[in-house]
Amino acid sequence: MTEAREVTCRPRSRRALWFSVAFGAAGAGAAGVWTAYRGPDAAALAIGASLGLIGLVALHVVAARVDADAHGLRSRTSLRRWSVPWAEVADLQIRLKSHSRGAQSRRVSVLLRNGHRRTLPLPTDSSGLLDFHDQLDALRALHHRYGTDVPESASASVRVVSDRTAGRVRAVAAGWCVGLLIVAAAVAASVSGVAADQRAWEAAVPCTTATPDAERGECLTYVPAVIARTDPHPPKETSWVYFADNRPFERIMVPREAADGFHAGDKVRLTFWRSDVMAITGSRYVWHEDVQSAGGMAAVAAIAALAAGYPAAQLLLSLRGRRLPGDEVLPSALPFTLVLAGTALWLLPLCYLHPTTLFGSAPTTAWAAAGTLGTAALVVWAWRATRVRAPQPAEVTAALPALDGEVFLSARFLEHTDYNPHGFGTHIALGAGPPAVTPGPGRFAARRIPVERLTVRTVRRVRGGDGDTVPGDWHIAELDDEGRLVRLAAAPDDLARVLRELAVVHEPSVREPS
Repeated sequence: MTEAREVTCRPRSRRALWFSVAFGAAGAGAAGVWTAYRGPDAAALAIGASLGLIGLVALHVVAARVDADAHGLRSRTSLRRWSVPWAEVADLQIRLKSHSRGAQSRRVSVLLRNGHRRTLPLPTDSSGLLDFHDQLDALRALHHRYGTDVPESASASVRVVSDRTAGRVRAVAAGWCVGLLIVAAAVAASVSGVAADQRAWEAAVPCTTATPDAERGECLTYVPAVIARTDPHPPKETSWVYFADNRPFERIMVPREAADGFHAGDKVRLTFWRSDVMAITGSRYVWHEDVQSAGGMAAVAAIAALAAGYPAAQLLLSLRGRRLPGDEVLPSALPFTLVLAGTALWLLPLCYLHPTTLFGSAPTTAWAAAGTLGTAALVVWAWRATRVRAPQPAEVTAALPALDGEVFLSARFLEHTDYNPHGFGTHIALGAGPPAVTPGPGRFAARRIPVERLTVRTVRRVRGGDGDTVPGDWHIAELDDEGRLVRLAAAPDDLARVLRELAVVHEPSVREPS
């Protein structure tokens, strides 16, 4: 462990960052002066805003600083300052953040004794992994030296907290869940009003001379007009129909098909309802205004509610695994997508066909009851599929039934070895022939596993530092390959079979790490 009395973390290339700050400020100032003398200019304002934003981001980066000494940690950015004594720090971990196209970034996560976390602005791996780990080792050395009740294991290994681990606060999932539920509630609240308007439109009849003026909005009024010209545009743009002499008004917005269907000089009849044009009737083409469907609105509300189910499932799994170590990967919420898909199969047709009478008749009630029972069965299945399984001890592994012939189990070694060069293996062949690593379910390019060199250290669940390629419900066996740590990942049952067939379990039982 690196010995250090004081650690200071500052961003690299500070001159370039300060140049970016000055350049952004100068560009924003020049845009402001140009606007003051020449008047508003969209291009100048856009350029000035972009350069100003670049300057602000560079200022935020260059102002970041983290100091550590015998008294504790101190973090500073352009927006806030934060400090904590070592006595309140439980551990220093790596915060692994996944980005698009497989990119990843690493920062230091401070786990406090009250259970809260805070991510430090520095160090980061932007300057290189070696520098990042050197600075992290120096910070951990100070914590191990001046912290209270620091376990010995804390100085030997660094826990990794990622987007998939139990130590992550799923604020984004909570925000999506609440937002989608609000949208679903707002849309559902408008269904009754849309249904009333739809019934009123379907029941509307032409106005008569005896119809009172106060009631003419609820009946149909016909007005003759002559089309002056049409202005069709592509589907994503607005198309228009213009009327001669601006009567009864100058123009009306229509889809592209309607603009192509009418021609200049056509005599048409406009149908008014509630002061809106609902139809344009000509000799060659008739256009009708789309009327909102209550069933469609109810289906949209159901879709929003179902979409909120996935982030809700993520929150549920996070709460379910709250007692797991912070670096253990949680099971995937994908099984709950089948629950949502199965629910959509019966809920969406029910909402579309019976938006306001879901329980208004015996058939719809039976439909909803049968669908609810099916959803409940899927929920039970998904709950069992996402349970956290403890690694099996050796005596349970030995009790598994024998293999029937040759099998190829999906498993992979996570380290580059002579029997797994460049991580090419995706399966392990067992049964006929020696155990081997293969790139698929076949003996092609198989590499024999040197069983005589391997012993088991422990079997554990997946952690954040094991990589994003390992499913969260797999287990990992840490093997000793002549003094070198080799990790073997597979599904729990498959891993138990592999360890039994390899006959590498030399300890009385496979223990779970504390």
